[in-house]
Amino acid sequence: MAKVPTAAVAASGLVGGYSVARWTKKRQLGGAVLAVAGAAAAHQWTKRAGGKAAGALTAAYVAAFAGSHPLAKKVGAWPSVFGVAGAMALASYVVADRRGA
Repeated sequence: MAKVPTAAVAASGLVGGYSVARWTKKRQLGGAVLAVAGAAAAHQWTKRAGGKAAGALTAAYVAAFAGSHPLAKKVGAWPSVFGVAGAMALASYVVADRRGA
């Protein structure tokens, strides 16, 4: 089975979580999407880059989610979500995916 890049999983979790919450009007459901994708990414980060890197990336994932809220007040919801998802994808790629592990 082909390996899904963790960058795609992390970015999809942020964008997907927001999308589900917005379109269903159920924040908890969006949070579940965010959490499941984050857990899947964290599992792969641990396998590919080790525990310390996985911990740092998990903290970055949570910070991206939290940071998207105040950023949305300045630039709008969708630009904020896409911005933090892109930043998270880049961090994930550099730390865990680029190695080809």
